[in-house]
Amino acid sequence: MSDESIQMQVSVESLGGLQRKMTVQVPAEQIDSEVDKRLKRVTRTVKMKGFRPGKVPYKVVQQRYGGEIRREVLGDLMQSSYAEAVSQEKLQPAGGPRIQTDGAEAGNDLEFTATFEIYPEVELKKTEGLKIERPVAGIGDEDVDRVLENLREQRAHWHAVERAAKEGDQVTVDFKATIDGEAFPGNEADDFAVELGAGQMPEEFEQALTGASAGDEVTKAIPFPADHPTEAVAGKSADFIITVKKVSEKHLPEIDEGFCASFGVDGGVDALRDGIRDNMQRELDDKIKGSLREQVLNQLIEKNPVDLPQTLIDQEVDYLRGDAARRMGIEDPEQMPAANVFEEPARRRVALGLVVARLVEEAGIEADNASVEARLQQMVSQFGEPEPVLAAYRKDPRLMGQIEMAVVEEKAVDWLIEHAKIKDKKKPFQEVMAS
Repeated sequence: MSDESIQMQVSVESLGGLQRKMTVQVPAEQIDSEVDKRLKRVTRTVKMKGFRPGKVPYKVVQQRYGGEIRREVLGDLMQSSYAEAVSQEKLQPAGGPRIQTDGAEAGNDLEFTATFEIYPEVELKKTEGLKIERPVAGIGDEDVDRVLENLREQRAHWHAVERAAKEGDQVTVDFKATIDGEAFPGNEADDFAVELGAGQMPEEFEQALTGASAGDEVTKAIPFPADHPTEAVAGKSADFIITVKKVSEKHLPEIDEGFCASFGVDGGVDALRDGIRDNMQRELDDKIKGSLREQVLNQLIEKNPVDLPQTLIDQEVDYLRGDAARRMGIEDPEQMPAANVFEEPARRRVALGLVVARLVEEAGIEADNASVEARLQQMVSQFGEPEPVLAAYRKDPRLMGQIEMAVVEEKAVDWLIEHAKIKDKKKPFQEVMAS
């Protein structure tokens, strides 16, 4: 299209809420003028049988290419005139428009309607003095002991015993099962180890093994829950034949120099406990920071309600659904939960995006170079070879822009916390970490 401003008539109608309907009319003279310009350019370069290059008569070119070029001009005109009309009317569309037109025959004006949503006017009513609660917890010796016990469990080993199985034992079995005399997926296994009481298998299966000894054969009808992920067995009862091959008792290692060394710790038990406490403190600090972040953001959108463009919500739903599919390794969209499952989190993300953006503008929050660099270094440090990743980010303005946005958002959260009314509340370490 020409760089000249488009001659057009524009009217905008509100359809309620954030919906707008724009009607744009472009004079026939401007359409015909642009079609003529393009036809003349084609005439200078087109090759047609019976004519020398550049010598094809205008009328012949018009007859051969006129319809195609006119459609091309109308498409370009709708796109460019829409963009210019939006700028002229000082509108901020929240997504692409839905355009309708009857087309424009030669000699007629082009008229089309564009229906779209606009970004809402975000008015911040309350950003300072948000009331939040800060959990305060200490790390006691018993908390460190609990972690040590978990580490012992990780190093547990099993010793075969000549007695009946009880809770906490590991029972090694062969089993075969049928439903109404028919096999089903996963209906048999050899040397299958079950830890009684760990909930790895249905409760009825573990109960059947409790009290059994090596060499016993156990038969048991075991029901599958109605919500079992395998449709073939959901809500049905299977007849199991279980052969007990071995009963083993759990043995936990002593907490000594060798145990500490197995985790790469020099300096004995005291050094291991100190390392555990340091890790727990970092996790606690992160948990408290996350709690404060969640509270101020929830308060922010609660105290500053805003109309949400459905266009943005739909885009966020698509993103969340796609992200969930990637994380779950699901390629078939039909296997994903329905889009409405992601509606509420999508609405929250859109609301936060709009309100935080307004806060950033009003508070003059910016991403300084030092913070961006620190964030970048922290991110690439997770990779085995950080240098290539670092170079790739530095060369890509889009990726660097994402980091800057993350830094700005983090600074906005810090600003909210700094200006909030915080009430400390003492809680046990386990309660804070479980919340």
